[in-house]
Amino acid sequence: MSVYLDQIMASLAYNPQRPLLFNSTFFLFFFIAILLVYPLIADRTKLRVWFLLLASLYFYFKTSGLFVILLLITAVINYLIGSAIFKTRSKGGKRAWLTLSILWNLGTLGYFKYTNFIIETINQISGSSWPLMDIFLPVGISFFTFQTWSYTLDIYYGKIEPTKSFRDFAFFVSFFPQLVAGPIVRAGYFIPQIHKKVSLDQDTIARALILIFAGLIKKGVIADYLSINFVDRVFESPMLFSGVENLIAVYAYALQIYCDFSGYSDIAIGIAALLGFDLPINFNSPYKAATITEFWRRWHISLSTWLRDYLYIPLGGNRKGKTRQSLNLLATMLLGGLWHGASWNFVFWGGLHGIGLLLDKIWLRFKMANNRVVKVFTTFITFNFVSFSWIFFRSRSFADSWVMIQRIFGSFNFSIMKHWLAQYQIIAFLIVLGYLMHWTPEAWKGSMQKAIRRSPIIVQSLMLAIIIWLLFQTGSADIQPFIYFQF
Repeated sequence: MSVYLDQIMASLAYNPQRPLLFNSTFFLFFFIAILLVYPLIADRTKLRVWFLLLASLYFYFKTSGLFVILLLITAVINYLIGSAIFKTRSKGGKRAWLTLSILWNLGTLGYFKYTNFIIETINQISGSSWPLMDIFLPVGISFFTFQTWSYTLDIYYGKIEPTKSFRDFAFFVSFFPQLVAGPIVRAGYFIPQIHKKVSLDQDTIARALILIFAGLIKKGVIADYLSINFVDRVFESPMLFSGVENLIAVYAYALQIYCDFSGYSDIAIGIAALLGFDLPINFNSPYKAATITEFWRRWHISLSTWLRDYLYIPLGGNRKGKTRQSLNLLATMLLGGLWHGASWNFVFWGGLHGIGLLLDKIWLRFKMANNRVVKVFTTFITFNFVSFSWIFFRSRSFADSWVMIQRIFGSFNFSIMKHWLAQYQIIAFLIVLGYLMHWTPEAWKGSMQKAIRRSPIIVQSLMLAIIIWLLFQTGSADIQPFIYFQF
């Protein structure tokens, strides 16, 4: 008995080698426990909020250990600064408090995420050899920092008033479904939902389950299988593979990162819906975009709107002439790239998208941009531009990026395709399946969802059993973390 108790206690503790993930067995039991208790307290608002707040803090403890304290400190500081900004009458005083908010939020994010990047850059430029620091990167720090920071910014710009309850604010900051990888939710969107009566109808439950199942398939079946069995191998050693294999790996990674990240968002939105909360859509078939501008209206929507509202527009947006608008776009995308990671690869990736946005501004001046035939062509160009950019996003270094590009354009032997198909049949099937699902017309997807909702419980149970079977068949011994956990 004592052995079992020790095992249970060990599973409840934080394990840095096995952080808590949505697609883990522990999370399944964690969420089932929440659902068992939830109906008993759903109508008692204060008790419900306290319960979910404590569950969310425990969830983050299981992902990052004692860095849950950093989460709470960030919440306390932004809550107090938000109240101070609202109460202060003078513009100078408000700006002083806002400056303090910027110093704290950028300071913590900069220390944990960019200290070693800065040291490495200084060493490369000056030839010095300063040692790197042993800094643990808390999971999801970029997400919860931007979320809490948007609260003080919205108060400063007069969009919202501060919440009177720190408990409600802490719950908004730590709500576990979207805590570590988004969507980045605004206080004005989420906090009003906290005291609303929880009401779940059959359609809401069905939609939530469909989102969760779709997210698990995207992540556990498509993204993880492509990553482990093909993509990682090629990107780790692009020189060992032909140009054809490198090109397929690029398209496979474009599908992998979409399925991985949108899969997390689907699961997060579905779980939140089962608890009575609405989270905003974060992906809208981004590879259907006909321009880079449209791509960013469909990809990681919560981040792109955050950058627009709190960086691009305050810089001047498009209000100060074409030259200034171009500089603002480039600055926004370069910093957006840096947000993704402490590497010049990410900055370069952001820069490429900045250039793409500038080219969009020129292209959209032509009326032919709305022609259907032209739109098919520009969608093809946009998809390939985005896929090309992913090379720099995924590669470990610029050197590896250029090796992959050289292999694609310099060693492209299409005759190897037959051999590749024979060796990677499942990979080829998943790539085709993934893109077909992605480019399926929205009307068809809606009809499929309605059919699933109306199907008998035995059919829905059978579908769930098939999904679980697929997850076990395609899964690896080690559960793969979501890509955006590192950001």
